[in-house]
Amino acid sequence: MMVALDRLAVEAAVRVSVQATQGSVPRGPGTHMLVFARGEEGTIGGGHLEFQALAHARRLLAGELVSTQLRQVLGPSLGQCCGGVVELLLERVEAGDVSRLRTVLMSPRTPLALFGGGHVGRAIVNALAPLPFAVRWIDSRDEIFPADVPVGLDCEHSNPVQAAVADLAPCSRVLIMSFSHAEDLDIVVACLKRLRVQNDLPFVGLIGSKTKWATFRHRLEERGFSAEEMAHITCPIGVPGISGKEPEVIAVAVAAQLLQTL
Repeated sequence: MMVALDRLAVEAAVRVSVQATQGSVPRGPGTHMLVFARGEEGTIGGGHLEFQALAHARRLLAGELVSTQLRQVLGPSLGQCCGGVVELLLERVEAGDVSRLRTVLMSPRTPLALFGGGHVGRAIVNALAPLPFAVRWIDSRDEIFPADVPVGLDCEHSNPVQAAVADLAPCSRVLIMSFSHAEDLDIVVACLKRLRVQNDLPFVGLIGSKTKWATFRHRLEERGFSAEEMAHITCPIGVPGISGKEPEVIAVAVAAQLLQTL
């Protein structure tokens, strides 16, 4: 939606929003899309419902005196058998509305810290870009981050890397996949210490095999962490049943697991 708001600075559009629903519908109240004379950003659920909304929005954009409210019954006549009812509100918006819309259209995002700028880390930040996460990408190495990172991504150099754990936003999800097992362990230790005091990291995921975790568990026991504390660490990461090791495959599995934590 950020790209659409930039476009809105030079081109008018119609904001289509779901105001109310009844029964089974594709998207709920608060869903938005921006419709331009050519192209649109976002979706209110697709299908014939969206087709009619697009046509109506472009008539409004062209200056025709059409209603700014639409009520659609999702039955056989629309080719959508959800059986529910959707009430839409249409509003013409221009450059002067950008600040207001930036607040309205940008949905809240859950903070997520990803430690490690390697191939898997890159695949994960790309997979997370359209999802409801505010990603903070952290690495101890200089010049590790690519130039073409997704919009809104916060890249951070931290040395020692585990020092960044102390000021993570409350309720951050954490992914650990640095270039070395020693760094991974330091980050895990920092997360466990924070959990002892603040208990505000709902998900801490460590990339690696069961063998890696067994080694880490032994080292963590030596440092005085209990089995109950270590149970807060998820390793391996990713939803079960996806066995591919390609970075993009791992990214999809991890993104799905993170969505389950919301």
